[in-house]
Amino acid sequence: MMRCVAIPPLVWLARGIARLPQPAFLGLGRLLAVALWPWLGRRRRIARANLALCFPELDDRERLALLRANQRATVQGALELLRAWYAPDAALEGLASVDGLAYLREALASGRGVLLLTGHFTHTELAVRLLERALDAPIGVVVRPNNSACLESAFAAARARVFGALLGKKDVRGLLRELRAGRPVAYSADQDFNYQHSFVRFFGIPAATLTTTPELVRRAGAVMLAFFFHRDAGGRYRIELAPAWPDWIDAEPTRAATIYMDALEAFVRRYPSQYLWVHRRFKTRPPGSQPVY
Repeated sequence: MMRCVAIPPLVWLARGIARLPQPAFLGLGRLLAVALWPWLGRRRRIARANLALCFPELDDRERLALLRANQRATVQGALELLRAWYAPDAALEGLASVDGLAYLREALASGRGVLLLTGHFTHTELAVRLLERALDAPIGVVVRPNNSACLESAFAAARARVFGALLGKKDVRGLLRELRAGRPVAYSADQDFNYQHSFVRFFGIPAATLTTTPELVRRAGAVMLAFFFHRDAGGRYRIELAPAWPDWIDAEPTRAATIYMDALEAFVRRYPSQYLWVHRRFKTRPPGSQPVY
């Protein structure tokens, strides 16, 4: 319990950072990325390995530039979590545009839940918060609890203030409950899965990918929308909602996972520095394959 004493001052600091004007906010992220570079060695090694696997066409100089841009986006992404959790609505005014919002409104108006299928980008939770503002309704999120009980308590309280249902990665019943109740839930299925998976190619590399997502959507009688986003050069967030990919919902499980990975890869290639390359995406390997980390 003693270690939790330091949490309230950190929350006050987080609230101050979350209120910064966007140029100052992103500038702080750039400064922290430089200052923290020596302490990010483990994550940098993971990102470097991922980029070497996924972008073999880049030379060493180009890959180093992408690595640095990604480390900067990753540190800024930590601040964007604070923005998502603690910023008042006024601080988010004018920061985002949403294409395809009508698809989401139409599905919800029909009484069906919506699975907003996305990926692990550096600013995913902020994109959810910004979409909530455009929709004027809460959106549930699937999250991984922090290993620290103190931090998890603070994080859960912050998320509960701004999001709808908070669901664990393996909380299938909770996810089905939300979707059957006609509510939207943001969901990423691009982590390394060592269960209910198939190996499908992501940037040409076999990646253990969850295969049960279409089944969950069918069981809930829900709608899936592709939910992708990026931060542009001017610091604004561009959110794109699109209908489910053709044949995805009824595809054989491995084929459905392939369709998802192909769509995600296409988007990541457009904005490669903003993907969460510090995740060990290729940790689970096909039988007989060598580890990559």
